[in-house]
Amino acid sequence: MRESRLPRAGECQQVQPPCGPVVQAARLSARRLGYLAHGRTLISNLDLDLDTDGITIVMGPNGAGKSLLLRLLHGLIVPDAGTVFCDGAPLDAGARMRQAMVFQKPVLLRRSVAANVDFVLHSRGPRDSARRDVLLGRVGLLSRAAQPARLLSGGEQQRLALARALASAPDLLFLDEPTASLDPASAQMIEDILREERRRGTKIVCVTHDIGQARRLADDIVFLSQGRLAEHRPADAFFGAPASPAAQAFLAGRLTV
Repeated sequence: MRESRLPRAGECQQVQPPCGPVVQAARLSARRLGYLAHGRTLISNLDLDLDTDGITIVMGPNGAGKSLLLRLLHGLIVPDAGTVFCDGAPLDAGARMRQAMVFQKPVLLRRSVAANVDFVLHSRGPRDSARRDVLLGRVGLLSRAAQPARLLSGGEQQRLALARALASAPDLLFLDEPTASLDPASAQMIEDILREERRRGTKIVCVTHDIGQARRLADDIVFLSQGRLAEHRPADAFFGAPASPAAQAFLAGRLTV
């Protein structure tokens, strides 16, 4: 697959048809999930079922357990109680290979932009410079391919981290506040890429504190309060009439405890 032109700096170019096949996302669920740290319960008796497509936004006040939930669902940490399931089976290394995660602060190799993506592609199969260039084009970084990754701006580094995650062709993509430290233009670029991934069939689970971003992106909302699932509803229903007192207070800008 070849692109018709190189993208301009900062441009998020969409490639048609999309790179690689349209994926079939895995169904993710959790049963009676629990996690403790230093004797304190951080996630408690949490049951969750996520659809196989669309964008699920995880929201809640500080300390509600949002980032922790993502790490449990992705298998980065082991729960103290309960089980995470992928396609009906307990999450294992094979299922995790079909997932990827982007953190709030990008973690990049001290190599070129291109080499960061090459590293992931090569770990999954033969080197594929054409696919690498398509991925960099999709996140608006093809013109920066030879530049050291550490010299990119904050927004560009986050887009490179996203390109690296997409290089593994995940059917389940987790993101932990990916635009929290970005300017509005950079955040918009990330949102555009996520919409394109949703169109391709990738299941996305994203933590955000940005209510406006949640309104723009979400198909459904998972709302946590004090480590418990307060509600999980379609986005329109959640923003139209949140059912839980904790969500009502959160959307009204009141401090929740």
